[in-house]
Amino acid sequence: MPDDAAVRFLKSLFAAATAAAAPARCLPPHLPHERTGRLLVVGAGKASAAMARAVEDHWPGELAGLVVTRYGFAVPCQRIEIVEAAHPLPDASGEAAAAAILQRVSKLRPDDRVLALISGGGSALLAAPAAGIRLQDKQALTAALLRSGASIHEMNCVRKHLSAIKGGRLAAAAWPASILTLAISDVAGDDPEVIASGPTVGDPSTCAEALAVLERYAMTVPTRLRARLENGELETPKPGDPRLANSEFRLVASPAMALAAAAVAARAAGVTPLILGDEIEGEAREVARALAGIARSCARHGTPATPPCVLLSGGEATVTLRGKGRGGRNSELMLALAIALQGQQRIHALAADTDGIDGSEDNAGAVIGPHTLPRAAALGLDARAALLDNDAYGFFSAIDGLLVTGPTLTNVNDFHAILVS
Repeated sequence: MPDDAAVRFLKSLFAAATAAAAPARCLPPHLPHERTGRLLVVGAGKASAAMARAVEDHWPGELAGLVVTRYGFAVPCQRIEIVEAAHPLPDASGEAAAAAILQRVSKLRPDDRVLALISGGGSALLAAPAAGIRLQDKQALTAALLRSGASIHEMNCVRKHLSAIKGGRLAAAAWPASILTLAISDVAGDDPEVIASGPTVGDPSTCAEALAVLERYAMTVPTRLRARLENGELETPKPGDPRLANSEFRLVASPAMALAAAAVAARAAGVTPLILGDEIEGEAREVARALAGIARSCARHGTPATPPCVLLSGGEATVTLRGKGRGGRNSELMLALAIALQGQQRIHALAADTDGIDGSEDNAGAVIGPHTLPRAAALGLDARAALLDNDAYGFFSAIDGLLVTGPTLTNVNDFHAILVS
C-alpha cells in the first residue's frame, strides 16, 4: 500500500476507535431509567466535560453539579459547572475544584442521588491533598514518579494515599446518599480502583504498598509523610466499608471496545485485523521491539496473520526519562519501532493516546513507515540519538510524522495499529 494510503487507513482506524468511546455515544444507555427528581453530578477526567454534556442532553429532571477536566477539554454545559485544571501535574485549580466537589457531597441525605462521571486523567485533576499534605508535595512526587517509569497502578497507589478524595473517599464523603459512577476506562484491566484512582470504590491497596512504591523508585519522602504512611494514618476506605454500600459502578467505555471498533473498520476496508490485546505494558522501546518482531513475522511468513493485515493493540507503555528531549510514550514507541524495523517495506504503523494528547505535548502520537528513517537521514537526523535523548517529538516534528488531532474528549488508553500490506 502506498505511504499516503497507508497513513490514511491507519488514521481512519484511530478515528473509529475514538468514536466508539465518545461519551455522547456510549454514556446515555447507562443513565438510570428513572430520570426525574434532583441529580447532583460530580466528576473528573479528560472525558468528564463531554460526559457531563451527554448527561445534560438526556436528563430532563433537575440537574446540577461540577466536573473538572483538563485545560482545553471543556465542553459548554448549561446546568453542570465545568472547571479546567492541569494534567499530568496537579495545580491550584484542580485543588479548588476537588474541594468544591467534596463540599457539595458532604451534606447529602439518604434520598439524594449523585452521579459521578469518571475518566482517565482524574487522578491529577482531583487534586485534594490529605490533611497536612501540601499541593507542592504532591506535585513534586507526581513529577518524580512520571520521570521514574512507574506504572499507572503504582502511581495511583501512591496518589490515593495522599488524597482527601481518591481511593473511595469521594463516595465515603457522599454517604448516606446513593452514588452511581459511570466510568470510561483508560487502564489495563479496567480496574475500577485504578481508573482516576477510584474515588468512588473501595481501595484494596495499603499505605505500606504506597511507601514501597516510593522506595522502589528511590523517591525522596519527607520524614513526616513517611511516618504517616508507616503508621497507617493515611489509609483509604477498603472494599466492604459501610460508607460505600450505596455506591454502584458501571463501565461505559473501555480500550477493548475501541480496538473492536477499529477491527470492524479494518475488515470493512478489506484488511484482516488481529487484536493482540488491550493490556500492553512495559518500557515503550521494549514494547516496540516485541511488536516489530510480530510485524516482521506477518510480512515474511504470514503468521500470526496473513497480509494485508493490521495488528491492533492497546495499553499504556512507560518511559523512563534519561534524556532532555520532548515526547510522550506513543511517540517514543513509534521511534523505537522505526529503528527496530529498519525501513522494512510494506509495514506502516501508528501509535496515539486516545485522548488526543501524548503526554504533555500537542500531538496524539506519531506515524511511521518505510520512509521514516530515510527521510530523517536526508535531514541529518540520527534516530538512535533522538531515542537516547527521549526526543521523539523533535524527531517526528522534523519529518512531518506527528499525529495531531486535538482533544478527542474521550480517553481509553493508548492505541497501536501496525499495517502489514
